[in-house]
Amino acid sequence: MEVFYLRSFLNDIRKIKDRRLKKKLKDLIINLENAETLEDVPNVVKLKGYAIAYRVRIGDYRMGLYCENKVIEMARFVKRNEIYKVFPGKKR
Repeated sequence: MEVFYLRSFLNDIRKIKDRRLKKKLKDLIINLENAETLEDVPNVVKLKGYAIAYRVRIGDYRMGLYCENKVIEMARFVKRNEIYKVFPGKKR
């Protein structure tokens, strides 16, 4: 699949200092790039009420992403208690 990074996602990653968490995130991104569909990647859950919004759990963090036509846009990567305040925003 084709993967794009939104500016908000890159800003969220810059704030993280934990090396183990960044390693897990890197492995997840590689899995997403190599996967044929999102069902092939573990811990990916579609958000109810949104057509193309998904979330992935990595420890205490959640990654919000949009997937449409085999194109993934990584939108946010924040702590679990803040993800639904900033993602997905408007219904797409």
